Amino acid sequence: MKALKLQDAFRSPVRRWVRVVCVLSLLLLQALQLVHVARATSSSWDEPHHLLDGYTIWKLHDYRLNPEVPPLIKLTAALPLLGMHLEIPPNQGREDPTEAFLDGKAFVFGNGGDRVLFPARMAAMSYALALGLLIYLFAQEIFGFFAGIFALAMFVFDPNFLAHGAMVTTDVGAACCFLASVYSFYRYCRRPGWMRLAVAGVALGLALSAKYTGIFLLPILALIVLLEAALNSASRSVRRPSADSRPQVEAANQGGLAQTWSVLWRRAEGLLAAGLIAWVVVWSFYGFRYRAAPAGKDLNPPLAEYLTQMDDQRDARILRLMAHYRLLPEGYLWGLENTTQVADDDTSYFWGRVYPHGNWEYFPVALLIKSTLPFLLLLVLTPLVWWGYQRTPVAPPGVHSAARDLIFLLAPIAVYMAISMSANMDIGIRHMLPVYAFLYVLLGGTAMLLLQWDLRWAWLLSALLAWQVVTSVQVSPAYMAYGNRAWGGPAKVDRYLGDANTDWGQQLKAVKAYLDQRHITHCWFAYFPDGSIDPSDYAIPCRRLPTANLLWWLDVPVPTPPVISGTVLISASDLEGIEFGDGRLNPYQQFWKIKPVAVIQHGVYVFQGTFKIPLAAALAEAQEAEDLSDAGQSTAALAKAEDAARLAPDSGQVQDTLGDVLAADGQKAAALAQYQRALLLRQSVRPDLQVQDIQQLKTKIAQLQSGGNQPAG
Repeated sequence: MKALKLQDAFRSPVRRWVRVVCVLSLLLLQALQLVHVARATSSSWDEPHHLLDGYTIWKLHDYRLNPEVPPLIKLTAALPLLGMHLEIPPNQGREDPTEAFLDGKAFVFGNGGDRVLFPARMAAMSYALALGLLIYLFAQEIFGFFAGIFALAMFVFDPNFLAHGAMVTTDVGAACCFLASVYSFYRYCRRPGWMRLAVAGVALGLALSAKYTGIFLLPILALIVLLEAALNSASRSVRRPSADSRPQVEAANQGGLAQTWSVLWRRAEGLLAAGLIAWVVVWSFYGFRYRAAPAGKDLNPPLAEYLTQMDDQRDARILRLMAHYRLLPEGYLWGLENTTQVADDDTSYFWGRVYPHGNWEYFPVALLIKSTLPFLLLLVLTPLVWWGYQRTPVAPPGVHSAARDLIFLLAPIAVYMAISMSANMDIGIRHMLPVYAFLYVLLGGTAMLLLQWDLRWAWLLSALLAWQVVTSVQVSPAYMAYGNRAWGGPAKVDRYLGDANTDWGQQLKAVKAYLDQRHITHCWFAYFPDGSIDPSDYAIPCRRLPTANLLWWLDVPVPTPPVISGTVLISASDLEGIEFGDGRLNPYQQFWKIKPVAVIQHGVYVFQGTFKIPLAAALAEAQEAEDLSDAGQSTAALAKAEDAARLAPDSGQVQDTLGDVLAADGQKAAALAQYQRALLLRQSVRPDLQVQDIQQLKTKIAQLQSGGNQPAG
């Protein structure tokens, strides 16, 4: 077949250098794009606390600051900082997640901002480059060189990987280790040996040490072993024999069955050995020490106490058992609990509405919106192409053997998607990056099959690749908010998806440039990650507007008048109501009806004029009232709470706070009436987003009605 000459063209020793040049050139293009993104974007929500934690692990061997994420990526990002003289903020004894965010901010911006962040991003970028190389190697090993180079070329210009590839976060690194684990196990299964088994075990350990989703690899690899055995057994099955040949066929079948069981057993042994190696690798990243901190220091809250707060006590019992026998490091177990708890507590934004938990269809829809159109078109072609080749009487050499290898691509995609769709954490396409990695390998195979069928398919593949490049260039450097044109492009993504799909707090440099170009110094800013990253860290002069993080997590006073004027900037996530809730719960809901004068990197909306924001002002005053009441200043607290209640008479949150202040002042009858009013308001506006608040209100009412002591606020 004429197309098969494509494979022969690169077999000579001289032309192997062409392969190297092609791969290195594409990786260089990827690196240049990522360097541009790293310079053009501000620090995102999670980067400072990841970076500080990695640095303190290297310097102090202390794992307490950010145990919610395993150490691998953080340690890698902190490597370039070890030769610098940097100040580490003193630990102030706050709960570890809060301590990590606030100290991380102080660490990064107290030591020069980009002076530490940029080299850390360059170190983290190594995982994106390694992932590209792995995609090429996996695709070319199964399907051939052109499959590998096409898969790599498409990947290099994927906006989602460009958005996250140069960040001090775990998503791209986890995808890299995820693919490395399956690829190394594939190579072991194809040619078993101790060296390949050791590589597979180390790769699995790295995946488990990069992000807790690495645990998904355990059922994935087990499923691959079972599917391989089933496929092997099916390929040895023999059709109904004639009477004369029946004894020989039965003997052959029995021998084949024995061989299948032998292969299954060897694969299972290999998987168990890889798991033991991975277990040792995980312990190595914690210094083979169970305790998270040296010198008898404890996590805050301690692991035993934290497990009592876990919503699912069945999982808590498993973690307690593991802690009792010290099967995994204390910090790792604490992080497993934290991951589960955060997933249960997080809201999600989907189809323009806030939900208390995840939706099963979230990630399939997110894939359709956040994937490029050339990627999706090739993905639609894939099952048709493979179906056609499997039905071809004389398929090209290697096609049928490649089909057997598809289980190493399809099983990870299917299991990962199934687990993710059943989970509650729907906060961004970044959680799907491992699925993309396997899909790019698969699409490389599809491209190779099309070329083997007819070289004229090269025109289509070239057009798709060119389209991918143009798509990437058009959205640069605002890759975080990318959405394909079928859904309206990046400008329309926030109609369907929010959070890290559009806005992870990476736009402050662009915001600063916008304000400077227009000489704007009087402005207001509701900034989604405010507190973990402050606009003032980038010399943005705007006054703060209330966010949930500032009011209820960090307890930062945000004095806010009920009417503001001038330039108002609001993060997409705050407009969407991800923090407060949507509709009447959201103090910035009115801005949806106002056309912005500009949208900065598709994530910060700019408005100009005079605006009434009574709910935002009332929420800020209500929080001040709580603080005054806690400080024993009951008169001032009551005045603030009553003023807030007048500003927002329909807010259950504000009326609830007035009840707390009245109860603390000993006015139980007035407090009871106020609580009952607050309960009616909370039950009438998105009660599904206020379940815990409603339950707490009912408890307060019951305590007052029974003549008990002052209820907790």
